[in-house]
Parts: sequence; C-alpha cells; structure tokens
Amino acid sequence: MTKLTPFPPQFLNYNSRMSHKNPYLIAAAWLMLAGTGAALSLLAGMYLYLSPQLPSVDSLRDVKLQTPLRVYSRDKKLIAEFGEKRRNPVTYDEIPQAYIDALLSAEDDTFFEHGGVSLKGLMRAATQLITTGRRASGGSTITMQVARNYYLSRRKTFARKFNEILLALRIEQELSKEEILELYVNVIFLGNRAYGIKAASQVYYGKELHDLSLAQIAMLAGLPKGPSSMNPIANPPRALERRNWILGRMLELDKIDDTAYNLAVSEPVTAEYHSSNVDVNAPYVAEMARTKAIELFGLEAYTEGYKVYTSIDSRLQNKAQQSVIDGLILYDERHGYRGAEQQWPLLPGMNTPAPEANEEEASGDSEHSQTTNNEIDFTPWQEKLSTIPVYGGLIPAVVIAVGEQTARVLLEDGTQLELGWEQGLKTAAPYINESSVGPRPDTAQEIFEPGALVRLRELDGRWQLSQIPAAQSALVALSPHNGAVLSLVGGFDFNQSHFNRVTQAKRQPGSNFKPFIYTAALESGMTAASIINDAPFVIEDDALESTWRPKNDGGRFDGPTRLRRALYRSRNLVSVRILREIGVSTAIRGMHRYGFNEAELPRDLSLALGSPGLAPLDIANGYAVFANGGYRVVPFLIERIIDYDANVVYEALPHTVCKRCDQETGGEDNGKTSLNAPFAFSGDAFELPFDIKRLLGLLEPQDFPRAAKVLDDRVAYIMDSILQDVIRKGTGVRAKALGRGDLAGKTGTTNGPNDAWFTGYNGEIVTTTWVGFDQFEPLGNREYGGSAALPIWIDFMRTALENTPETPRPQPAGIVTVRIDPETGQRARAGDPDAIFEIFRKEFAPAEIDEEQPNGKSPYDTSATITEELF
Repeated sequence: MTKLTPFPPQFLNYNSRMSHKNPYLIAAAWLMLAGTGAALSLLAGMYLYLSPQLPSVDSLRDVKLQTPLRVYSRDKKLIAEFGEKRRNPVTYDEIPQAYIDALLSAEDDTFFEHGGVSLKGLMRAATQLITTGRRASGGSTITMQVARNYYLSRRKTFARKFNEILLALRIEQELSKEEILELYVNVIFLGNRAYGIKAASQVYYGKELHDLSLAQIAMLAGLPKGPSSMNPIANPPRALERRNWILGRMLELDKIDDTAYNLAVSEPVTAEYHSSNVDVNAPYVAEMARTKAIELFGLEAYTEGYKVYTSIDSRLQNKAQQSVIDGLILYDERHGYRGAEQQWPLLPGMNTPAPEANEEEASGDSEHSQTTNNEIDFTPWQEKLSTIPVYGGLIPAVVIAVGEQTARVLLEDGTQLELGWEQGLKTAAPYINESSVGPRPDTAQEIFEPGALVRLRELDGRWQLSQIPAAQSALVALSPHNGAVLSLVGGFDFNQSHFNRVTQAKRQPGSNFKPFIYTAALESGMTAASIINDAPFVIEDDALESTWRPKNDGGRFDGPTRLRRALYRSRNLVSVRILREIGVSTAIRGMHRYGFNEAELPRDLSLALGSPGLAPLDIANGYAVFANGGYRVVPFLIERIIDYDANVVYEALPHTVCKRCDQETGGEDNGKTSLNAPFAFSGDAFELPFDIKRLLGLLEPQDFPRAAKVLDDRVAYIMDSILQDVIRKGTGVRAKALGRGDLAGKTGTTNGPNDAWFTGYNGEIVTTTWVGFDQFEPLGNREYGGSAALPIWIDFMRTALENTPETPRPQPAGIVTVRIDPETGQRARAGDPDAIFEIFRKEFAPAEIDEEQPNGKSPYDTSATITEELF
C-alpha cells in the first residue's frame, strides 16, 4: 500500500503566510474578479438593452440602394444619369474572383472562416488603442462593415462598435457569406461619387469589371481604406503604395504567383476620371426626362433607381445632333470669320516670330505635330485653356506663332499643331455683317496674331480653323403614327445654352404655316386648280400707321396662278388672297386639329404668311396630320418608367393611327356586348392581355387608344400631292438629292429674314428644322429656308431613311384625275398640247366644257385692289 507523503509545512502555512505578507495581492485578485463580473454584467446589460433596438436583418434582403435616375433611348442606350451617387449594383456571380481575393487579402482574410467577428482583429485594435492611445483601426470584419454601412453611423464610439458586433453576429446567422459580400461591394464608397465596385470601375478606368487588369483590381480593393484621400486620382503615390501592399498580401496568401505579382506591381497608375458612359448624345432629351421624373416622384427620383425609357431612336438622335452642328457651321462659314474669341497677352519670350513651317508640318496631322519654342513656358496658357469648355466638338486653342500662310497653335495638353493655308485659313474672309463679307485674306497675319484664342474642328482626320456659330438651330423628328419623338436637338450645344428651342422658342414659321391655310381652302371648296391672281394689292387699316402691302420674295408677280403652283412656289400674295376669300375665322376654326391653340393665333390676314409664334415641335406635330393621312396624334417623349424592382410605374398610352382598324370597323366601334347575354363576349378569345404583349414586344396599333380622324382622306391626299411638288419642283427642290419619290414638305422664311424653316416627311417620319438667332437678328439677305434649314433636314433624313422602302400613299376613293388647262384651271379641250393632269375630289372636278365655247374665267380672279380692315 502506497504511503501518502504529507504536504510540507510551508504549504500548510501558505494561506496564513500570504494573508500576513501580501494583503494587497489578495485585494487585487478580488478586484479583478469583481471587475470581470462587472464587465460581464455590463455586457449582458448592454446586450439586453441594445438587442431589442437592433433592426431586423431580414430587411437586408430587400434593401434598396441609393441609385441614380437613368434615362435611356427606346433601344436601351444610356442617355444620362442624375443623382449624387453613381451606383450600378452587381450580383455575387458578377464579381471577379480576383477582386474577391484582393479585397479579402486587404480587409478580412478570414472572412469565410469567422462567424462575423474576428477576435484576433478586435484584440489587435485594442492593443493599438492601449499602446498608442489612439484608434488606428477598429478591427472590423467585412460583416461588421456591412452592419455599419447599412444601419449605423460612422461615429467612432464604443456603443456603436458594440451594436456593430451584435448586428454582425445576427447577419451571419441570417445571410450566406456570398450574400454578405454582395451587399458590401455594392454599398461601399470608393471616392469620386462612386458607390460600389462597378461604378468605381467606370469612374476610374471607364471599363467593365471583367475588363480590369490585376493591378487595377488591386487598386479598387484598396479604396475602402481611404476613398477620398488615397484614390489614384487624388493621391497617386499613396494609392500605388497601397495597391502594391495588397498585391504583396495576395502573394503571401497564395492568391497569385510570382509572375502575376511582378507583372502587376510594374504596371503604372492609369486611373483617370471618367464621367458616365453615355451612349447617346441627347442632353436636351435628358433634361426633359429629368423634369418629368421630378414632376412624378419628387426628389426621390434621384435616389430610388428609376429608369426612364424614352421614344428616342439612338441612331437617329446621334445623327440629328451632328446634323445641327454641321449645318450651323456651314451657315456660319458663309458669313465670314469674326476673329479670335479672346486676345491674350503674350508670354515672356514670344516676341520673336516663328519660322515658316514646311509643307509636312502644315499637314496638321497629330503624327506630324512638332514641338517648338521649348524655351517658353506655356503652362499659364494651358491652364487657361483647361477652363474653356468645348462646344459642339470645337476645341479651344491659342495661337503661339503666325507665319506667312501658316499658324502654330497650342492645345490644352501642350500639343502644338501647324495649320496650313488650306486648313481654314484661306477661306477666313472677315465678317462685316450678316449680309456682307470682306475679301479673303492673302496672309495668316491678316486673320489673327499670337495670343488669339481660336477654335479647331477635326474634319476628315485634319484640324481646321473654325468658330462657334452665332446662330442657333433646332431639329425634332416624330413618328406620324403615334407622335413618338424619335430625335430632338434643342440647340448647338446644351452646355452652351440650356434653352430648348424645340419646345421653348416661339418663332414665326412664315411659309411653313401655309399648308394649313391651303388645307382650309380645299375644305372650303377650292381645288388644286383654282386660279388666284398673284398681283400686288393694298390693305388699309385705320388702326395702323400705314397701309400693308404684302409682297412676294424678289418682288415678282406671276399673275393668275393655280393654287397648287402658288403653294409649291410659296407665293405670298396668293396666300393672303386665299385667306381673305375663305375668311380668317373659318381658317382658325379648324387649327386645333393640328394641335395649335386657336386663341393664340392672330385674327388677321398676316396669318396667311405665318405670323403666329410657334415652336418647332408645334409645327412638326401639325405636319404629322399630313404625313399619316389625316389623324391627330400628340407628341410624347417618355414611353415608360420602371422602379428599382423593375415595376412599371408610368407608361404612355399614345393615341395611335390604326387605318386597318378603321377599315375593319368602318370607322365605328362594332365590338359591343349585349347586357342580356351574360356569356357573350367581343373580340378575340385568344387575344393576349396588354401587359403580356408589351413584355413580349407584340404590341400592335390596335392595342392602343385610337387616334382621332380630323382631316378628310381626299383632302389629305391632295395636300400631300402638292407638298410633294414642293420637293419635285418648288422651293424644296434640293431634297431631290435623297433620290426618293415619297417625300413631301415645305420651306419657311420670315421677314428679315429672321427665321428659316423646313418641315418634311414621308409615311414613317416627320422632321422639322429651324435656324435663327436667339436675339431675332437677320440671318442675311441670301438666306432662306431652302438654304439654311433644308441642308440640315437633308443630312438628317439621309440617315433616317437609309435602307427603308418608299411609302407611296394609296389613292382614296372619291378622287378623280382630270386633264386641265394650266392657264385657266378648267377642263382642257381635246387635243390641247399644254394640258396637264390634276386630281380633284369627285364633286369638285371641273365640269365638262362645250368644245364650241371659250374657257370661262376663274371664279377666284381677285385682281382688284383690296381694302380691308385687318381686325
């Protein structure tokens, strides 16, 4: 049996000795025990107090990130985005694995192992606080950062930290690691208004996430540490240092190999600011869409992720913008060079003229650009150039040297270009006024001198001297089927002027308004063959200081003229006589059919010459009635708006032309259901609901509200025929360059001339262009609708009609074709060699004539002088 050895006496007397020798140690032990208990009690109390106040983690599954308002074309191309935060949420599957590795290497390398809180990280943070006296890091995991970003403030307090820990533990219980990481990468702020990694990829590199290099991914992964102070734009050295540290961590954790590491750390910093990647140049459209969204949703429109889909065709819109720019520059070049925008004082060392450039240098190509004057510091001028905006693609440059027939210019980035004589210098004749231009220069010194701020335009790969046009223009294109706006340009450049001339500029349309007067005449019983005297006359009015003597352009008079010829030749005096014949009140009474406000139209004979103030959109809307065969449509821009969850919250239901519907129903609604037949139904039993057809892209005209018929088919057909003659042989003859037989339209020019118009169409599109000065100044004596506005229309329509078949209009019932005498408008005698064909409504066709009697006079011969009170 083993004998137990008793404890040595010193052990038996330990307590008594300790109580006598170390009373302070015992007290410290008790204090530590009490402190631990108190701390545990405090933590338990805080948990019991804070836990009920914590938000539900379930809300994270349905969280709505603050996402900007975005505007798209109908083919889903981005037009603009509005909002303080740039954000494009991504799913976990869209996150590159390299980014996940880089992020976790930098922020939380045990993310997939811990339960939401890293004790190691918290202890490290506590140690730093004790040893340094300041909070160098918070020891937060990715999950804790998600809790903070979604629920808590960024104030560094212990209460917030404890809440953060509790929330992180809850989040880990409710969500998967993948869901947590997806939330994190979408909410983090990464500098320069970028929230989330997809937005940051666009802001810093202008690329999609999957197109980034490893070095660029590591750079983004380092941004959460200091998004404002350590991003590669604000502080490239610090951003580079952190990027390389992250790459080193990835190598240390075996996320990349040595080859990938060496390649990535050697890559230079390539980040620069990229604005939103806009696909369509439509700033005036974007502003109209933004205004509508604010009207519907208030300021929440900027943050709730609404997407506005417009009716804009991206291809036509981009072409429309360029056509307006090119057309205005072309007009501006005809009226001379107005000189430098500014004249800057010369920099030190610029008193010596530069030597003449050789022929190769004068090419203006970037590969032949030469850098001279190295002894001169052009930094001050480069800084000034950086503050001058680009308008319409015309970049600012400053002249640094002038040769005999060359000029050297400096760009913002320090590039120096040589402009040769054929690069806009030769044709820079001085502007005198809108109707006069001085002689062309013989030398470059006659044009400008060093220090001149000029504009350059790239044309066919070469830089040309240019200038910002003083005039303005507008273009709008509609679908005549439902009024959808296909393209809209409100001016030369939105950044130069936010004034939208398509909708806001009320200008006199001049002869562009005449077709509405002539249509009223046809409805009143006149015909395309009616004879009206094109002769001078005087209108007296006691309310005016002088009598009114309307006149034709050029002062010529054609005498008795057929109505058709008068319109396609745009004879003013005939138009006034026609309005006088049918009556001003009669003409105005039907103008609401074209969308015009009858109360705003002048109630005098000046209406015949287009005196009311109308916007280009108003005119285009009116011509849509001619283009679609007599139906009233209302212009609209926004097709639908969807919210963050892809629910349709607004949708346009435009009144739509459905000629097939009219043919099937005889113009009436025959789909009636008897109230006494409970099982009866109308329509197709297999017809899909509207919402389903919309989702499938199967909507047809009959699915929309019916556009009202406002013009007789036969009157519309005759007016279309006359307007086609405007292009075949009238004031719009230049449009024959498009080589189509289905085009119709009308020019317009007002007194001054202050306004130049052209509106033209076929069965698929109607387009109005306008050119003029915002200050109502004259365009120049030789400028007309056919010279200023029509070229823009032609350039745009060439693209709009490309690869589209012609749309000939079928002749409606009740139209007859008759051979007439062009001099009298009466039915021609048999064998008359000068006879022409004309179309008539059957009941208004010329009567058969007695071959033995001479032709009678026109009932509309009004050659006598008219004296009439205008009001």
